[in-house]
Amino acid sequence: MAIDLNADLGEGMDDASIMPFLTSANIACAMHAGDPETMDKTVALALAHGLRIGAHPGYADRENFGRKPQRISLSAVEALVLYQVAALEGTVRSRGGKLFYVKPHGALYNQAAEDMGLAGAIARAIQRLNPSLVLVGLAGSSLIEAARKSGLRVAEEAFADRRYLADGKLSPRSRPGSVLEDPGEAAAQALLIAKNGVVIAEDGSRISLRADTICLHGDTPGARSIASAIRQKLELEGVAIAPLVGRA
Repeated sequence: MAIDLNADLGEGMDDASIMPFLTSANIACAMHAGDPETMDKTVALALAHGLRIGAHPGYADRENFGRKPQRISLSAVEALVLYQVAALEGTVRSRGGKLFYVKPHGALYNQAAEDMGLAGAIARAIQRLNPSLVLVGLAGSSLIEAARKSGLRVAEEAFADRRYLADGKLSPRSRPGSVLEDPGEAAAQALLIAKNGVVIAEDGSRISLRADTICLHGDTPGARSIASAIRQKLELEGVAIAPLVGRA
């Protein structure tokens, strides 16, 4: 039994404080957050911590931190993802590292989880640039399905610090309680996901899912305490923490 722990980094938070608890780093590509210098520094820090690095492309919408749904053409989405992933891959290579995967950010991630057309555009961008890259998406979502149809390897993702709806989607951040800020609660959810393949939705129902990686957000209040509690809980319960790998 093993699980990867990832977090969204390079977004202006205290990344160094949570890196010791991670195995993978999703690094912002200077569109929804960050800039070229931040990308470079975050890549260097992630490599120093021995983390597996992924690109974290999002909508070019700093005002809303890439979390507001957009309606742009599929060709524009493909080009936007291609541009961002290529930039980060070049930065990682210049530091002597290797880019392993791509995980879309925010609204792009959530929309692609439900929209096969959008998911396909993201998958095509990755195929064009580097088909060996793994595509990370919400477990059981359209993004995972589109990636597989494109011949990409996938990693299905679940969230330790986000509440779920009964249909398996993430509860919108606008809803009270959608973000789990209590370290013990987040750790308990992570353990249930890793050991039992289950998450408890906000209405109390049980959702079955298969997760290869668990996300914890660096911008959640008390992120370091949450990350520490999750890692400690998983290891105490016999769950191995291992870097992200993809599967067909």
